[in-house]
Order: sequence, then C-alpha cells, then structure tokens
Amino acid sequence: MSKYNSLWEYVQKNGNKSFKLTFDEIKGIAGIPIDHSFLNYKKELTEYGYQVGKISMKEQTVVFNKID
Repeated sequence: MSKYNSLWEYVQKNGNKSFKLTFDEIKGIAGIPIDHSFLNYKKELTEYGYQVGKISMKEQTVVFNKID
C-alpha cells in the first residue's frame, strides 16, 4: 500500500478530465505533505486511470489528467 493511496483514490473518484490541486489540498487529502518522493510515487496513479501532469513549485500545485 502506497503512502499516497488516499490521494490516488480521491483523484479517481473526482472523475474530471483534468484538474488542479494545491500542495495544501493534497496534504489534507493524503494526510501527509508532498515531498521529493512524490516524483517516485506518481507512476502508481496510472493504475487509477490518471497521470500527473504539471507540478508547479512556484504555484505549489499539481495537475492531474485522465488517461484516455
């Protein structure tokens, strides 16, 4: 079980084609802050039908895109 499972389930249930979450929103959903290891874990999201798009350190946001 991944430390980001709750986030991946949230993204899957969202159902939108593309949407953006802030780092703070992700912390609230996942129960942990985003850290550098997120880059390694993000590949797990494809099992849920999504992929991580742009990660903006400046805006502190992550874009999630549905895989067609």
